[in-house]
Amino acid sequence: MPVSILKSFAAPAADVREDTELLRERISTTVTSLLGLLGIEADPIQSREHILLSTILDQTWKKEEDLDLASLIQAIQSPPVSKIGVMDVDSFFPSKDRFALAMKLNNLLAAPGFQAWLEGEALDMQSLMYTPAGKPRHAIFSIAHLNDAERMFFVTLLLSQMVGWMRAQSGTTSLRALLYMDEIFGYFPPVSNPPSKLPLMTLLKQARAFGLGVVLATQNPVDLDYKGLANTGTWFIGRLQTERDKARVLEGLEGASSSAGKKFDRGRMEQTLAGLGNRIFLMNNVHEDEPVVFETRWCLSYLRGPLTRTQIKQLMDPVRRETSGTKSSASNASRFTLHASRPMLSPDVPQHFVPLRGSKPEGSELLYAPMLLGSSQIRFSDSKSGIDSTQDVTILAPIADGAVAVDWDKATTAELAVADLERDPEEGAQFLTLPASAGKAKSYSDWSKDFGGWLFRTQKVELFKSPTTKGVSKPGESERDFRVRLQQDGREQRDKGVETLRQKYASKMTTLQDRIRRAELAKEKQQAESRSSQVQAAISVGASILGAFMGRKTISATNIGRATTAVRSAGRVMKESQDVGAAEENVATLQQQLADLETQFKSESDALAAATDPLNEKLDIVSIKPTKANIAVKVVALTWTPYWRDSKGVLTQAWV
Repeated sequence: MPVSILKSFAAPAADVREDTELLRERISTTVTSLLGLLGIEADPIQSREHILLSTILDQTWKKEEDLDLASLIQAIQSPPVSKIGVMDVDSFFPSKDRFALAMKLNNLLAAPGFQAWLEGEALDMQSLMYTPAGKPRHAIFSIAHLNDAERMFFVTLLLSQMVGWMRAQSGTTSLRALLYMDEIFGYFPPVSNPPSKLPLMTLLKQARAFGLGVVLATQNPVDLDYKGLANTGTWFIGRLQTERDKARVLEGLEGASSSAGKKFDRGRMEQTLAGLGNRIFLMNNVHEDEPVVFETRWCLSYLRGPLTRTQIKQLMDPVRRETSGTKSSASNASRFTLHASRPMLSPDVPQHFVPLRGSKPEGSELLYAPMLLGSSQIRFSDSKSGIDSTQDVTILAPIADGAVAVDWDKATTAELAVADLERDPEEGAQFLTLPASAGKAKSYSDWSKDFGGWLFRTQKVELFKSPTTKGVSKPGESERDFRVRLQQDGREQRDKGVETLRQKYASKMTTLQDRIRRAELAKEKQQAESRSSQVQAAISVGASILGAFMGRKTISATNIGRATTAVRSAGRVMKESQDVGAAEENVATLQQQLADLETQFKSESDALAAATDPLNEKLDIVSIKPTKANIAVKVVALTWTPYWRDSKGVLTQAWV
């Protein structure tokens, strides 16, 4: 499915905005990649274009305001600041030159091929990695159809979004997600600094602390930055074709080992790499004592090459979600009376204008429709659930002539901020007829009371609760995010439990292993003594028999003594054989005890893993309603909303 980049210019999360260094990196990479898309190679320090766009993003994002390309074009022509550095804007970047830059962006926005960038799912990491039910899933991005500049632009935005998502997570030692990037060539070079390099380096340095794994694949290690290689903890290395690749890998392995405080035998590693054959790989983990050489299994794969866009569409059609385009109204203009100018109202009647968004469709005209805007702040508090949060509620309700002018049950949620509303309409717009009740100041005080009562009756916060862990979701947290959080908490509890079990069984296993070693030594000693006794017994018996046949007297004290000694030796042989059998039985018993202990450890570990997976758990619903004292009505005012009216009289919202 296509991915929209409009949300990529949305204000970053609070964690990113409050981190000066991270915000600066986010702005720099976004601006550099955008200018690269326009064919402008910009130096962040020397380029006027880079400095101006960075200033606009900085000023806008710090106000927690979002941007799209259309609003960015307007901001270039009318910057939100009067000075850049110590110079005024017009001296630093004359309006004529700013207009030329705005035209380049406008041409990009107007290009037919660029429209695909504006449609599809938002580049939201949480939504891409988890289903609405909280089940983890794969998100695969294909950029084969893009040119080099477009690829760099998208990859940089994707990595920046991943850094922002990472920073919003809590620290953990358990794996939370995995970022895999194939064919890394060009995005992480050793010398140049493309915009993708900075967020990628940030991920390699910091991602593991947030439970994010990063896997990079390339056929030519010499094309990768050595600092990034030094921050790589686990390597899977196959057969290398050139000496430069071998040298770069050895350099990176040595740096990674030094960072982990491990010794590195360069000569031995060089010999190992030189001896790798087909399907033979070297795994080097800086947390392990030494590298491991392993061979992959044979597998049969159908290497048909990259998928085409048509094939990707066919693949995704079964799971494509139905998405609605621009919201449209089936209302026909013939049902309304249009006026060329705004109605004259008393100064006591509060009125605002919703800002216009997007470009004018061909053959359409702009008109404003009157609606009633209600904005409030509601506090939801429940000590039992540990919830105390505040929510802003802003809605738009239609105004009609009749006994009930405003029905709040017909209101719709408005993604509007009261501070963004404008005082004046766009030039050349027409206005729908205003109902008589909306022209009276007294009506708004009555509607404000009704709005407060409607909020008390209808507003509530529904939270998810885990029956097993008793954990409660946060206000606004989706089922997916709550289950993801429960899974992460469960994994951390599982890891702690497994570590506790490991410590519990470690001493027992060590004791048994020591006893097995001692028993093995005792067995070997008994076997040696038994063999010695057998030899001595054989010699004694042979000597006694020989003496009896060769001596002058068959019966003599000497021959009798020798026979007695032979009998005693035979007795010792039998006893030593019995001792050997007992020693072997003891070793077997201890080994069985160790195997039973390992089985018990695995069983308890598996039980922990099964007990900490809440994915299939049925969640309870907890409903929290506000008290009247916790409802604060901020604004109830007449609000003119813009629509585009086409040649058939169909109205389409012009503020989304």
